[in-house]
Amino acid sequence: MSGVTGRFAPTPSGRLHLGNVLCAMLAYLSARSQGGRFLLRIEDVDIPRCPRALAAQCIEDLAFLGFTWDEPPLFQSERGAIYQQHFDRLREMGRVYPCFCTRAQLHAAQAPNLGDHEPVYPGTCAHLNPEEIAQRAKTRHPAMRLRVPDAQVGFTDIHYGPFSENLARDSGDYIIRRSDGLWGYPLAVVVDDALSGVTEVVRGRDILPSTPRQIELFRALGYAPPAFAHIPLLTDHEGRRLAKRDGDLSALARRHTPEQILGTLAFACGRLPEPEPMGLEALIGRFCWARVRTQDVRLPAGFP
Repeated sequence: MSGVTGRFAPTPSGRLHLGNVLCAMLAYLSARSQGGRFLLRIEDVDIPRCPRALAAQCIEDLAFLGFTWDEPPLFQSERGAIYQQHFDRLREMGRVYPCFCTRAQLHAAQAPNLGDHEPVYPGTCAHLNPEEIAQRAKTRHPAMRLRVPDAQVGFTDIHYGPFSENLARDSGDYIIRRSDGLWGYPLAVVVDDALSGVTEVVRGRDILPSTPRQIELFRALGYAPPAFAHIPLLTDHEGRRLAKRDGDLSALARRHTPEQILGTLAFACGRLPEPEPMGLEALIGRFCWARVRTQDVRLPAGFP
């Protein structure tokens, strides 16, 4: 085994769709082609939206497709104490503060960030004094935000090349614990990647703008950030992005074979000249990032 450790980290709020399978496939092929390890993490930190039955279905679907992982799947819903320890470290560093703003207030106050369509937090609660905090806490339970530095953070994406942003201007302070007490994705994903020894993260290009803030958080906690490879989004043959909420379930429910599914995805993203059936092991030896498309990937008409 090499020193490379990749992972796939689905959120089980619905059945896997083919875009999820494409991400899992490229993450798997990249790690295995380097002789590395591959891990599975179930990102069910939003417990009400992620019932364990859907997590079990996700694991079953991945196994059906031929994926293997080198450790038992990790469930974020079981790691609250670990997130609390890291949250406490950040609070001791003076990096955390309570935020009483509602989502409606934030969207009304500021135009969205062009990168990820989330409002850049204007710092409304960043400098409240103890008396103001106590007064507001009487009527609303706060979320907890991470204070970001006014600094440029950049990295070189394996697939898309250099990318950077100024955290204070382009990202803003962001939530690491929600007002309902659930842990925020940014903290959970950084802690889990660090403690699991993940060295390579493969994920959709739609969340590329969140990468600099995560790199800064890795460093703030004393961890080395992994390498990142963002991938094009998968659309149907008309160019519409796939989504769980629209019922874009994976082809697993339609009785396609694993080889048909994976071969079609490999063809769509540029890894095969024709959509021929092919399993994961056969695809490993054909993998290289230079031959994966950078533009969004369209499924062939009639599939699935």
